Parts: sequence; C-alpha cells; structure tokens
Amino acid sequence: MAIQVTCQCGETYVLKDEYAGQVVSCPQCGESLQAGEAPPRLGDPAFDRDKFLLRQKHLAISEKYYVWDDGGAKILYMERPAHLARNLLAAFAGIAAGVVVLSAFLAIGDAAGPGTVQTASFVLAVIGGIAAIVVVGVGLSKKRHLTIYRDDTKREKLLEIYQDRKFQPINATYTVRDAGGGELARLRKNHLYNFFRKRWYCRLPDGTLLCLAKEDSIILSLLRRVMGSFFGLLRTNFVIFKGATDEVVGEFNRKFTLLDRYVLDMTRDRARDIDRRLALALGVMLDTGERR
Repeated sequence: MAIQVTCQCGETYVLKDEYAGQVVSCPQCGESLQAGEAPPRLGDPAFDRDKFLLRQKHLAISEKYYVWDDGGAKILYMERPAHLARNLLAAFAGIAAGVVVLSAFLAIGDAAGPGTVQTASFVLAVIGGIAAIVVVGVGLSKKRHLTIYRDDTKREKLLEIYQDRKFQPINATYTVRDAGGGELARLRKNHLYNFFRKRWYCRLPDGTLLCLAKEDSIILSLLRRVMGSFFGLLRTNFVIFKGATDEVVGEFNRKFTLLDRYVLDMTRDRARDIDRRLALALGVMLDTGERR
C-alpha cells in the first residue's frame, strides 16, 4: 500500500510502503517528514530484527543452533533432541517384531507344504514383517520437537516447533507454538514434490498462507539431486515469498564455510508482514527438517 505524505510547503508525495516509519526529506524545501507509522514491532527484542545468523553446533548428538544478531551478539539458542537411545531401542524392537511375524507366516507355509498356501504365506510374511517393523518401530519412537530458548541454560522457552506426527510418509507438518502453548502457525512440506524442488508452506491457524519458501532454482535443485552439494558449490539456498504471490520477502542462505552457518535475511519485508518468530521457525526447519 502506498503512503501519502504532505509537506508544510504544500508539496504532496506518494512513497512506497517500504518507507513506513522512516524520516524523509522534502525535495522541494528540505523539511524532514515522517512517512506514516513505523511497522509493528514484537514485544521480545530477540525477534525484533530483520537478520538472523545461525550456526549449528558440531560434535553434538542432538541438533543444536546458536543465533546471533548481525552485530555478532548471541540472542537465542535452539535445540532439537535426537532421543538416540529411545529411537535405537524402537528400531531394534521393530526389527524383532518383524522377524517374529515373518517367521510365523513362513512356518505356516512350511507346514502346508508346496502349493498356493505356501506362496500366499510367503507374501504375507514379507508384507507382515515390513508392517510390523514400521508399526512397532514408529510407535515406540519419540517425536523430535525443536525448542527455541533465550540462551543455552534452557531456563526460558520462547518458541516451540512441534512435530505433529511420528510417521509422515508424504506430508510432514509441524506446529509453531509460543511460550504459552498457543498456536502461531503450521509448517508443511511434501516429500514427493521435494524430490524436484524443495518447498515449505507456512500457514496461519485459520489456514491462510502466510509465506512460502522454496529452493532458489529448479535447475540447481535438480543438479543437487544428482551431484549433491558438489563440495559446497551447490549448497541449498531458499527464497521466501509472501503468501501465494511472487513477492520475495526474504532469503535463507548457507554460507560457504567449513562450519554450517546460515543467514536468514528478511530485510525485504519492510512492512513486517511476516512475524519474525515464524520466519526464524521456518528458517531453522529449512535446515534440520531437510537434514542439510
């Protein structure tokens, strides 16, 4: 939406909404003018910015991230527990259940002797064994939620990205909640479509599409599927679009360094249509949710 500003000298100007809240000078007389109201700010200063620098902590079983401002000061800490012991036990239990089911159906087939029953028992043994592995393994595993804290003491939780379901073969969804447990938005990706070009949707609780993040290029996307990162030269970057439009409001880029460093840049969203809490939640899921 355009902003109309009228100077005391009588001149009237129409400015782009990116100038909202800024002080500009009248070209005619040089008088300072306030261009409308400043964009709304979040109450918590940790999110009151347009650029976030993320670095993943290495040599850690769980996925851990520190977040800096563009001045180099730590502002947030994020952690997504791996639950390694629990999930390994779940995997072993699933395999054990699969072996039991497989053996039972094969025994039935052997007892029946050669023929249709034995063939059917073999097919059921394979299907039943795989089903048992999935059902038991997934059922006993633990969801991997991601929590954003004030710092690494983890005393103050600011945001949580909740994994909605354990088994998500086609669509994976995550609910973003504030410190009080209130739902802010839902993040979703489609595994099938992501084979060609990764994209994540961020929708508000009423279903409105707030923003869409997708790989920067379909050509680069296909090259990455074949060649991987190619020594870091084909590292995956994302562009963030406002709603269902082609308006770019941000980027999530991986820096070419030995360590995993990322930059979430929302400076193009001058009107702050995208809640910075949701932008950061989306950004970190573009990494941990894609296992980059």
